[in-house]
Order: sequence, then structure tokens, then C-alpha cells
Amino acid sequence: MYIYVSCNCIATLRAFDSHSPLILTVPKCLFKPKMRIPRRPVTFYISHITPKFLFVPVFSFHFGAFWSRTSDHFLHKRSRIVSGGDNQFHSSYTMDGTMVTDKTSQFRHTVCKDGAQDACIWSSPEGGHTIEIGKQIFCNRSLNMKNIVAVGFDMDYTLAQYKPETFESLAYVGTIKKLVHDLGYPSELLEWSFDWKYMVRGLVLDKKRGNILKMDRHKYVKVAYHGFREMSKEDKVGTYGHTLTRDAFDEPDYALIDTLFSLAEAYLFAQLVDFKDNNPGKIREGTDMYKDVRAAVDLCHRDGTLKQMVARDPKRYINEDTAIVPMLKMLKASGRATFLVTNSLWDYTNVVMNFLCGTRAPDGSSPCNVDWLQYFNVVITGSAKPSFFHEDNRANLFEVDVESGMLRNTDNGNPMPQVGSISPRLPLKGMDTSCKVFQGGSVGHLHKLLSIASSSQVLYVGDHIYGDILRSKKVLGWRTMLVVPELEKEVQLLCELRNTRKQLQLLRNESDQIEDKIHHLKWSLKFDGDNVGEIEKQRLSSKINDLESQREQVRLQHQQAQRECHQKFHKVWGQLMKTGYQNSRFAHQVERFACLYTGQVSNLSLYSPDKYYRPSEDFMPHEFDILAL
Repeated sequence: MYIYVSCNCIATLRAFDSHSPLILTVPKCLFKPKMRIPRRPVTFYISHITPKFLFVPVFSFHFGAFWSRTSDHFLHKRSRIVSGGDNQFHSSYTMDGTMVTDKTSQFRHTVCKDGAQDACIWSSPEGGHTIEIGKQIFCNRSLNMKNIVAVGFDMDYTLAQYKPETFESLAYVGTIKKLVHDLGYPSELLEWSFDWKYMVRGLVLDKKRGNILKMDRHKYVKVAYHGFREMSKEDKVGTYGHTLTRDAFDEPDYALIDTLFSLAEAYLFAQLVDFKDNNPGKIREGTDMYKDVRAAVDLCHRDGTLKQMVARDPKRYINEDTAIVPMLKMLKASGRATFLVTNSLWDYTNVVMNFLCGTRAPDGSSPCNVDWLQYFNVVITGSAKPSFFHEDNRANLFEVDVESGMLRNTDNGNPMPQVGSISPRLPLKGMDTSCKVFQGGSVGHLHKLLSIASSSQVLYVGDHIYGDILRSKKVLGWRTMLVVPELEKEVQLLCELRNTRKQLQLLRNESDQIEDKIHHLKWSLKFDGDNVGEIEKQRLSSKINDLESQREQVRLQHQQAQRECHQKFHKVWGQLMKTGYQNSRFAHQVERFACLYTGQVSNLSLYSPDKYYRPSEDFMPHEFDILAL
């Protein structure tokens, strides 16, 4: 059971152990006047907060609550200070094993019987407990899973999370070789190395100027680099601020770095910009370096260089996730269809999915077979997303012979009789035909194969904001979940930096108050100067100088604290979802097109298949100080 406690007066918490009572008294706080009382004793801890902002829950228990020093159930609380009015504070509690959660609560791991810190799936005996914040699913738009009849997945960077230190490095080296040997770039490029941590998603490349930009949701450039050289504020404003018309920052002049696979090509583009600036004549003027980088990447894919390396040693390039199979089993057991739609062809898809979902030999290896197909109703390879999502797409749908990889013609997914035969070719004896594998086609074929009556009955999970999420949401009306692997680290840092962010807000408020005082005094002198004596004018002028000096000190403190906070997330680009105090362009896209978003696909296994996901309340600036708790 759980408790919500609210009060608007000073009160007392009493908790007793076998020795002595503990009494805690706190300042006035503001809650909704609602309380739910457990029928049996509760166990809890009260977490510590920095003394400066120490607030303690305010209520009295008279129903046998005991203070436990040995229980493994923890109470986590999160207080929030809101500027203006009385101190306001909201808490979330876990009592007697039942979860009470909000977006800002930080939770412990769910511990399995074997003591591992890996979260158990919802349907297991150990499941259904609290979920640590890094593994939670966050909701932008209400989604009732009871209305979902089919759940689909992308493969690359969704089910299969590639290791950037190996896979991205492999892609980088392959692209360099293609640039030098196939596109005629200088051989010095072969000596370059790749820093896989440098670039982040959500950046925009200015192809013509050689700049890399990070902007907020209003498309104002806040961080800009020319190659690896940071642009000054004056350069940023001169290039992107003083224009008669707002730039859309879209193709063809700009490239959006919206997938993890694009990070290596963005890094290589920055290297080429620096190389061209420092070595005049080595790369001829007018060369479209980004176009060449993209062409080199495509060559790597076309000749199979990358995929052959992954196929030889999947464990070196792909992260294992043992929760994927239980998640798929749970979804199917709940009565939902599951499907896979990937741009990869059958041969590579089988290698990757066999590694993720196939049976393992005693030595840990995964012999290649098609056992993993049992977890899906339909698999579509070579889908050519995002054009796959257009219902007027006329691409043919072919059935894949999973043994030979050969393609067969189909009639909207149904087998077609072969010439000279009166019946369709039958599958081999013993083959599991519960899952059909296809290549090509369009979303119309998929809807027929799964008997989808309404597009809102489909939940699709992907990693590509444009290729997976935007098209499926905007064109079809599918429900969507975006996988953002960077999110887990980001929310953990947000929890660690709570007090720093509060201090930043306090400094910002202090600066505003000082500035208001300066403006008031200056305008007083301007309009009432004739009625003020010289001595008073000198006193007011001296006060203005003092306030301006004070404002500068606060500005420098805020600037330094903000830079330190920025660099905690990323030394160059800062927080993924923020640019200064505004949501980043990437965060804006997530909010617009993803119904749900989370750090990894298997987080679905931590929630009930019938869960009703509900978003938090939206606040406009005029509401925040009044309503936010």
C-alpha cells in the first residue's frame, strides 16, 4: 500500500523503534489534501537532502508504523524548490513493496533471486517492483497498451545495440579507405584516428561552411564549431543571426545527425574541414566533402565490408541483452502480434537476430539457425524505410526462403503458384511456418499480413527519429516509441546535478532582480532627475555602479557554473536534451513524434503488457510558479 500526504501547516512525523521515538518537525509545505492509509505496518527510510534545502515529510502516524534499520525497502524522496511564494515540495514513496512513482523519482534496481542487479521482467515472480529512473519509459502522449494489437521493432540500433568503440570505429576506418582509394583523397587520411565519444546526436552539419551546430527547439544556434574550432559568439551571430529570413537548417544545405550511425561520418567531416583549412590545395576548392563522405559510407555498405566483419564476430560489435527474448515472449503471451521491419537484408538480419535471440551453445557461441523466428509473426527485411511507410508505395513483396535466401513472388504476401504447378510451393517438412519472412513491400502489405484494422493499434519501436518515428507517426498514425541509448546516462547525471541546477536557477533569479533594481534607478534618474538634488544623484549613481558590479559578479558565477554543468554531460556539446535553458532541437523532435521514449528496447519488459502510459502535466511559464510541485 502507499501514502500520499499533504499539509499546509507545520506538523510532526513520529516513528518508533524498540528504543525511543523519533520526532521530525518541518516548515510549512503545500500538498494536495489526500492521504491513503495502509492496512498493515509499513517499512520506510527517509533519504537525506543537503541541509540548505532540507525538507522533511510532514504527518503523524498512529497506525503502527515502525522505523526499520535493516529493511531492504528504501523510501526515495525528491524535493523541489519553486521560486516565489511558500516553499513547495512533492515526494514519492515506496512502502511495503508497492511503487509510487513520478518522473523525477530515483529508484533502486529490481534485484533477482540470484542477486544480480539486472532488472527482472514484469511477468517474473521478482517483477513488478520499482524501476530505476535510467530504465523507465517516459510518456509524451497517453498510450493504453490494451488498445495495441501489434508491436513492431526496428533491428539496427533498436534490438541490436552496436558498440560504438568497435562498430563505429570499423565504419570510420572503412569510410577513410574508400575516400582515399576510390574517391582520390590524400593518403594522409589513412593515419587519422576516431574519437567515438566526440559527436552526439541532434547536431546539424552546415555542408557549405564546414560548421557543426547545436541549436534549441526554436532553431537558434547556441553551440557552433568550424571543424574542431569553437566559433565565437560574434561569428555565430554574424553567420546565423543577422539574416532577413530565418534559415530552416534542412536539406540540401544542411545534414541532420539524427542516428548513432551518423556520428562517425560527422567526426570525419569535421576532420576534413580542419585538414582543408590547414592544407590549402590538398583538397580542391568546390569539393562537396560531405557528399563524398556519404558516398564512401554507402560503398562500405554496398560491398558488405561492415556486415562481413560483424558476422564473423557479433559479440565484438553488438551488446548482448538477455531481456529481449523474455520481452518478446511476454508480448506474444499477452495476445499481441510482434513483427520486425528492417532495412537490412535476410542474411545479415539472420546473423544479428540469431546472436540476440538464438539458442546458445555451452561455450557461449550461438550456432546460426532460425529458432529466433518463433518470437515474431512477421519479419520484413530490405524494407527501404522510410518509403516503406507510404501506403502508395508500389514496391513488390517477396517471400524469403530462409534456408537458401532465395526470393519467391507473392500475391500481397500469399504464396503464388509456380509456372507448371497447380499449387503453391509447400515449405520443407519440419519447418516452423508460424513466422513468415519477406523482403520489400510496403506498410499496406504489413497491415494485411497482421489483419490490422486501424493504424492506431500498432506500436512501433525504433531509433531513427526520421526514418522510424516521424514517418510512422506522421504519415500512418502508428503509436511510436523511440529508443535513446544516451538517455540512461543523462537522467542519472540529472539526478546527481539536481542541486547544481537549483543553484543555477537561483543565480539567474538573483541576476534578474539586480537588473530590475538597476533599471528602476536609471529610469528614476531620467524622469525625476530635475527634482533630485546633486548629492542624491551622486548617491543613486554610486548605488547603480555597485549594483552593476554585483550583477557582473553574479553573471560570472552563473557562467562558470553553467559551463561546468554543461561539461558534465559532454565536454563539447553538453546535455543531449537541452541547449542552455531550452529543449534542444533533438528533444523537440522526440516530444513531437515519439509517444514514448526510453533508453533501451528491453525496458518494455519491466512494465505490464497492458499498462496505461500517461504523460505528466504540461506547464506554461505563467503556471509553473503557481502549480508546479
